[in-house]
Amino acid sequence: LSISVNGGEFIGLLGANGSGKSTLLKLSAGILMPQMGEINLWNKPLRHYKGKDRAKLISYLPQMLDINAPFRVMELVSMGLYPYDILPQLSPEEAIEMVGLTEKKNSTITELSGGERRRVFIAMTLLQGAGILLLDEPLANLDIKYQIELIRLLRNLRDNKNISVITALHDINMAFQFDLVYIIKEGRLIASGEPHKVITGELLKDAFDIDVTFLDVHHPLNPLNKINYVF
Repeated sequence: LSISVNGGEFIGLLGANGSGKSTLLKLSAGILMPQMGEINLWNKPLRHYKGKDRAKLISYLPQMLDINAPFRVMELVSMGLYPYDILPQLSPEEAIEMVGLTEKKNSTITELSGGERRRVFIAMTLLQGAGILLLDEPLANLDIKYQIELIRLLRNLRDNKNISVITALHDINMAFQFDLVYIIKEGRLIASGEPHKVITGELLKDAFDIDVTFLDVHHPLNPLNKINYVF
């Protein structure tokens, strides 16, 4: 599998369970080391970066992050500051506000719903201030309202700070909201490009072993004011 990511790209990784999406994100974050090949960041092998330096460049949010200790929201989000010896561009309060949890900032993590916990971890990731965000199923357990708000937030980060966002997805319909989609099957990249070009019945049949129907409907996130709804 060979891919390249440029600054400011908004990429969705689409594929069935076990296709390799999470593994690709872990490799890109430096959590796993490739058995073959090389991952380069700014023309330098990723393995040559120290952990703290890598954390300033890449933020990674895993699919499952379970914390049962009674940390307060503000305490947890502030942990995103660990790579820095100086003040970052974003404060913990600002990160919490961006994910809509200002009223819960003094609550403990154990008092929050699954979707609220997910937003706390996203705020922590945002506070890290890296130029590359790697998010594994960030929309999971979120109400549709917060799915839409998160997509808008990520787009704003891309537009205003030239941040590259790479997100693993299960929701085929939500994949239409990304600039580029990579479809992965059994660790192989089988298609990449603009969503309306690569999310086709033939490719979805190959990747998910399903037959699909497309409907053109309005969607509030889509710049074209419509989306091919897949079911």
